Amino acid sequence: MTWRGAPRVLFLVAVLLGQAAACAAAKAQSRLGAADLGVVINTADPLSRAIGEYYVAVRHISPRNVARVRFDYQRDDVPGSRFAAIRAAVEQQVGRRVQAYALTWARPYRVGCMSITSAFAFGVDARYCAQGCAPTRLNPYYDASTSRPFYDLRVHPTMAIAAVNFQNAKALIDRGVAADGAAPRGTAYFVATDDVARNARAVEYVPAAASAKDKIGLQIIHSAGLGERPDILFYFIGAQSVPGLESNRFLPGAIADHLTSFGGMLTDSSQMSSLRWIEAGATGSYGTVVEPCNLLGKFPDIRVVMKRYLAGETLIEAYWKSVAMPGQGIFIGEPLAAPFGAPLAP
Repeated sequence: MTWRGAPRVLFLVAVLLGQAAACAAAKAQSRLGAADLGVVINTADPLSRAIGEYYVAVRHISPRNVARVRFDYQRDDVPGSRFAAIRAAVEQQVGRRVQAYALTWARPYRVGCMSITSAFAFGVDARYCAQGCAPTRLNPYYDASTSRPFYDLRVHPTMAIAAVNFQNAKALIDRGVAADGAAPRGTAYFVATDDVARNARAVEYVPAAASAKDKIGLQIIHSAGLGERPDILFYFIGAQSVPGLESNRFLPGAIADHLTSFGGMLTDSSQMSSLRWIEAGATGSYGTVVEPCNLLGKFPDIRVVMKRYLAGETLIEAYWKSVAMPGQGIFIGEPLAAPFGAPLAP
């Protein structure tokens, strides 16, 4: 007797085995990859289009993972009602396929009281803001072990590939790509300043150094800033403005930020914009877009970002997981940079 359904059964078995293998591979993957990232382009902005097209080509992002929206790019703040429609359009195009977003602009950087990266991650939500020196809603992704933030937490961590011209954006992207798997022999510089309010994060320096002492070089320095260092991999400081950036050499994949009130006001800050780090050669930075006070939870926890990054996670994962209250802070850089990550399967 012939079982005519046998070919169909064998086909279904093969499909199920393939799905099981794909699920196992996803669980085994230790970090985000190009297939997990959605790239958001503002078609009204020529610079956003140029950055997005270059990034998609260099990182081999699938066209299916590219969202195109259109809005006014000549302002710093997007009204919440307008932003809701923009975010909905992005989610409709790519949101359920990807785990994280890369924005391709520096401006606008804010949605009301939230940074634009947090607004994309969480949606517009006043609980991620604060009036005065108060805590905000916590980040469910903080120091989380998952490499699937949207599937597990319904959060799309977001980073802006931010630049004021294409030359700077291209250099940033190229540094991120060059960093992958390079395991650079760099140094983490923890700089303590005399600025009492902004130096609040210095309490993290000693424990952070202790946790990473066997992996990279470490220096705790009392100074207003660094000059002529050839091997910067991490640079953390509390200061309104940081001198000497242009005299230093940042290794591909370097992370650098300064704890101050308005570093995340990328294009019109009264203090040093976080873009200055990127222009000096860093691959990732962070700053707040409205007054956060010096609550440490609103800034990167040095111990967490170093632990995660040195363990092989991407820049976007390590940085996002290090901020307990990121609603008022913007993440900028090349999201997929992974200096200590093993190659991912194609």
